[in-house]
Amino acid sequence: MDPRSLSDQDLLKLIIGSRATTKKYHGRLAPLMLNEGDSYPTPKLAAAVELTKRLLRERLDRGPPLGSPREVLEYLTAHFIGREYESFVVLFLDTRHRVVDIEEMFRGTIDSAQVHPREVVRAVLRLNAAACIFAHNHPSGLAEPSGADLTLTKKLQAALASVEVRVLDHFVIGRDESVSFAERGML
Repeated sequence: MDPRSLSDQDLLKLIIGSRATTKKYHGRLAPLMLNEGDSYPTPKLAAAVELTKRLLRERLDRGPPLGSPREVLEYLTAHFIGREYESFVVLFLDTRHRVVDIEEMFRGTIDSAQVHPREVVRAVLRLNAAACIFAHNHPSGLAEPSGADLTLTKKLQAALASVEVRVLDHFVIGRDESVSFAERGML
């Protein structure tokens, strides 16, 4: 059996059973797979989501050098699924752009997170990172960067440049879209 050939409903039946699928599935996966108030409809779906996140992170951790923004975006999209608060994540990279570590450094409210450049510099030095990629989510669902996002990125770039660490990108992750500062020429 190739799971890629199965419908969403058939896959759900395999994970949570026919009765639960009939009861809970109404044509969209998002209400089942995205936690609301930190609770999933079933423990098995929560486990499936967590395993997906871990698989994507495993592909990044100490693997080959990052080849494309898409690899990073796959992980980040899974990481931010269901977050109802703003979260600021840093991917720390070595000189060959392999992932050394990924940390959620700051957690905020529904529309902001207080980010301290000093703490980012401290983490970079602790991990001996040569480069960084930043990411944060917009729980509102809109991925368009704000003026504050751009100002923060410039502050972080300046702070990290003082210790010879490059900022490769800053992603803003929305519900159905994402924005790369590097692709938009904002770095």
